[in-house]
Amino acid sequence: MPKISAASVADHRAQQRAALVRAAHELLEEGDAARVTFGAVADRLGLARNSVYKYFGSRQELLEAVVVEAAPRWTAPIRTAMAAADTPEGRVAAFVTAQLALVRDGEHRVAQALAGDRDAAALRAGAEHAHRDILQPLVETLEELGDDSPRRTAGLLQGFVNAATKAIESGDDFAAVNERATRLAVAALAGVAGTATGATGADGTVTGATGADGAATGSSGAAARG
Repeated sequence: MPKISAASVADHRAQQRAALVRAAHELLEEGDAARVTFGAVADRLGLARNSVYKYFGSRQELLEAVVVEAAPRWTAPIRTAMAAADTPEGRVAAFVTAQLALVRDGEHRVAQALAGDRDAAALRAGAEHAHRDILQPLVETLEELGDDSPRRTAGLLQGFVNAATKAIESGDDFAAVNERATRLAVAALAGVAGTATGATGADGTVTGATGADGAATGSSGAAARG
């Protein structure tokens, strides 16, 4: 492992701990949580296995640290993309696209590997906290639209993302899946109580929606027709 230069012993320990978490994260990205052992993490950094115990008392504690470290990487792109959108429809579109981009880029493999791990139950609290953080900007958008049950609606809209995630993971075209999922999510806003936007015309077109990539996301009729 390259020598870590730090201003103090405390800084050195913090850097070492962060390096161990990154190594565990890399192993999870390869898709098999069972490979995340103290021995494997130590080998990746060129350390002795027992040195990992100086920083983590158990494998579960290490995986919990991975969740804490990874959560901002899951939530920050979503919040940034939504903040850049000018309309509620655009923010919903950005919510979908930003998540699917994480799937495309492989970050979702970490969450999948953790969900299938033998310590998944112990990690659930951290994962649920991250999930709430992901949904929160969508909840705020739905509140702005006058939804009387924004968290329930947010969970249902997340269902479009979950289905699109499975499609991308199965090899379907990212751009096509993202465009369709975005249209469906934006069209669903027409059913939100108090929504003045996302009006549906006689031809089935939902107006005013823009995806995170700047593309129009409008036609519920086209989405239904396939």
